Amino acid sequence: MTLTPQPAAIEDPEETLFEGRPALMPSVTTLLLVVLTLGVFLLYRYVCVLGLSYKVTSRRVVVETGVLSKKLEQVDLYRVSDYSVERPFLQRVMGTGNLVLQTLERTQSTLRLDNLRTDVVALYEKVRAATESDKRRRGVRLIDHE
Repeated sequence: MTLTPQPAAIEDPEETLFEGRPALMPSVTTLLLVVLTLGVFLLYRYVCVLGLSYKVTSRRVVVETGVLSKKLEQVDLYRVSDYSVERPFLQRVMGTGNLVLQTLERTQSTLRLDNLRTDVVALYEKVRAATESDKRRRGVRLIDHE
């Protein structure tokens, strides 16, 4: 697949679709581990969650990792080629899910947004619509070479 750029269209404002951190208790398994370790695993989960934040806008997905030292990764939505939603049973019980984006980036072909505390299917639909809109705005078309 290759991208063919077209002339840029009129700029519209960037809209935030989702902003937040992964769930502290993403699944029943995590809850059981917290109970079995008398809360020690909860401290570990808290540090992990503290060091990870997601921001999804109508133009890009930004993942920030790290507690003391920070790393910021960004993927423009027009470079997303496929999307999927994962909602394993133990996550559905806790109201969380994962959004997986396949991208055309060479360094990061798969971008996972894990343990989201939101309606993942609704977010999937918003991201899909925003991706198509961003591709139209930029005049980008995917061409499949076989």
